[in-house]
Order: sequence, then structure tokens, then C-alpha cells
Amino acid sequence: MQNKHCDRNFYRTVLMIAIPIVIQNLISIGLNMADTIMIGKLGVDELAAVGTANRLYFIFSTLCFGIYSGAAVYVSQYWGVRDIKNIRRTFGIDILLGTGMSLFFTALALFFAPQILSLFTRDARVIELGGQYLKIVAISYFFTSMSFAINFNSRAIHQLKVPTIINMLALFINLGLNYVLIFGKFGMPKLGVRGAALATLIARVIEFALMVTFVYSNSEHPLAGKPKELFSFDKEMFRRVLKTSLPVIISEGGWSIGNSVYYIAYGMLGASALAVVQVASTINDLFQSVFFGIGNASAVMIGNELGRREEEKAYSYAVVFLKMTFIVNLVMSVSLFLSEGAVISLYDFDAATNSMLSNTITVYAIYMLPKMFTYVLFCGILRSGGDTRFCMMLDLMGVWIIGVPLAFLGVLVLKLPLHLVVAMVFFEEWVKLVFASLRFKSKKWAHTLID
Repeated sequence: MQNKHCDRNFYRTVLMIAIPIVIQNLISIGLNMADTIMIGKLGVDELAAVGTANRLYFIFSTLCFGIYSGAAVYVSQYWGVRDIKNIRRTFGIDILLGTGMSLFFTALALFFAPQILSLFTRDARVIELGGQYLKIVAISYFFTSMSFAINFNSRAIHQLKVPTIINMLALFINLGLNYVLIFGKFGMPKLGVRGAALATLIARVIEFALMVTFVYSNSEHPLAGKPKELFSFDKEMFRRVLKTSLPVIISEGGWSIGNSVYYIAYGMLGASALAVVQVASTINDLFQSVFFGIGNASAVMIGNELGRREEEKAYSYAVVFLKMTFIVNLVMSVSLFLSEGAVISLYDFDAATNSMLSNTITVYAIYMLPKMFTYVLFCGILRSGGDTRFCMMLDLMGVWIIGVPLAFLGVLVLKLPLHLVVAMVFFEEWVKLVFASLRFKSKKWAHTLID
């Protein structure tokens, strides 16, 4: 990967940004996998209930990602020229939008849990258990959104060490409390799925408190603005940031809702199918963690260069990041495929469910290549130059014109088994990859957004 712009300092910066993010995701997903194992010990219905209830969180967290990653394009470019005043103003916009989003989703969960869950399954027991979980965990959404805001902006200003440690601590607290509260250990009551929800709530509150303490323990921290500084943005700045963020929010929202509609189709195949998809997607995320690091590093570093108006250097960086993605993809795809036996041994599923899980993991492994290339192109490269509208259109087209119709075609018309339905749905990734690659080569995505 020789490149005149990519010296040792380039690779050092990549590792400095990517490694903490990979560690965060590995721990988060690893503990999520531990959650599924513990909840899975309660039964398939309990696992399906928590997985179904978390579809609302999935949509919420993805919309937060849209808000913060869209705004981080500006933070990254402002950091390139060390404009602290506008970094804090952009952070204030994040806080305002994130608070509104979290309160809306909390209200949905508290007042409409049964109606939401019934969209994904008709199993009365799954709906009842999912409602118990959702009404507790929804209270954590505000704390989660604020921690996310600090995390995303810390990435854009290359300050990831302490947030990563806080994330790790919160996740281990969540895991420990899960064990205690789900199974009633150390004299605590056995709360089942409610225990899992309560553990998440406590861990998120602790994480939020530590994040705020970290930022404001040093008044010189780029995010440590007083309320007057954070909310001193004018209508024009809000409009500019929202203009870039809104397509990302719509894109991520449309994508996450579309993926949740896939679950409606999978739910028609029974509670076992929902449980299998929950496990397979968690394992898949574990192997994809390294791409989250590559994507975030590329977004920050390309954004920094565009902020300095170094368009050629930014494009050169992007080429190297895509080469990294290809090499890592080969390794991770094979590793995911080889993990099938070990994964199956972790769960107490029956033979038919084990077979379903094995086949579904194979499909995830096959489609990792187009899926992760598209992820790095969208979230790491094209959006760093503000090309959010193109990404939005392509994302929505992939999910709603290709993925969703194929999901219901596979279940209702062709009556295919789960793994073949998943394979049909993932065909959208190849289509998106073709168009995203053409857009990348055109260089029309590379824009400097700040004055």
C-alpha cells in the first residue's frame, strides 16, 4: 500500500483512531454476545423477546449515529484548523437533537410497547416478555444518546483513550449486573429479562456520568463548553449542519426501519428464526468490529484533510483505506465461516435451530465483502466530504426497493428457509457497492464544508 501521502505518521494516526474504536466494539459486541447466551439460557422465547424489543433501540441508536456522524463531518474539518469555538457549537447542536430524539423514543417505548412488538411477532409470550424489557430499558435512551454524542465528537478530535476506558468499564458493569439480576445471584431476586433491562439502565447512567466528568474535568477540553458556548450557534450554522446531517439521519433511519421490517418477515418463520437472526447478527458484528475502526479512521482523517483543502491528499488516503478494507475482509469472512461450530456450541438450541443458525452464519460470511466495502465507502469516505445526499438515496433504494420486497417474496411467496431469505435480502449490498464505487471514482464527493 505504498502512497506518497501515506507515511509512518499516517499509519500511526490510523492505529490511534481505529484501535480504540475496534476495542470498544469488540467489547460491546462480545458482551452483547454474552447477554444473548445468558438470556438464551432462559429460553428461545426470552431471547426472541429481547431481540425483538431491541429493534426499537436499533432504530434509535442508528438515528443517533445519523445525527452525530453527520455533524462530525464539521467537527472533523473544524479540528483540522483547530476552531474550538465552532466545535463546541456543533456539539451543542448534537446535544439538542440527541435529547429530542431520545425523549421521543422513550415515550414510544413507555406508551406503545405492545403495539410496537406486535409488528414483529404474533407470539403473545414474546410480546409480554419484550414489553417487560422495553419499558425499563427505554429510560436509558437519554443517557445513551449523550454518551454517544461525546464519543462521536471525541473521535473527530482524536481524543479516544479515556472514552474507550469508560465504555469498557460500563460494558463490564452491564455484564456483571446481567449475571446477578437475570439469574438472581448473591441474594438478588431472579428478574429474567427485566434484570437484563435494569442492568443496561444502570450501566448507561454510570457511563454518562463518567463521560461528563471526563469532559468537564479539564476546562480546555474542546467539548467542555459552557451552556452559553454550546448553544451560541445561529440559525445559519444550525441550517448548514442540519443540511449535511439530515440526509444521514434519513438514510440511517430508513435503513434501520427497513432492517427492522426484515425482522417482521423473519418473525413469520417463528420465534426460532428471530432467535437465530439475533445470534447470527451479533456474531457477525463481532467479526466486523475492525471495519468500524477503519471506517471511523477514514472519516476523521479524510475530513481533516478536506478541512485543510487538501483534496488530492484526501483522495489518496481513501484509496489506501479501501485497500485495507479488502485485505481485512478476506481474513474476517473466512474467520466468521470457521466460527460456526464454536458458536452453535454456546447455545442450548435444538437440532433444527442449530442447523438454521449454521446456514445463516454462512450467508453472513459470504456477504461480508460487499457489505463492509459499502460501509467504508458510505460512512468513512463519501460522507466525510459531505456527500450525504447521494448516500441517502442509495441506502434507501437498496433497502426499500430491493431488500424489503425480496424479504417478503422469500417468506410469503417462495416459502424459503431463513438462510435463503437472508441471502435474498443481502443482494442489495452488491447493488449499492457498484454505485458507491462509481461515485468514489468520480471524486464528486470531496468537498470542503467549512469557511
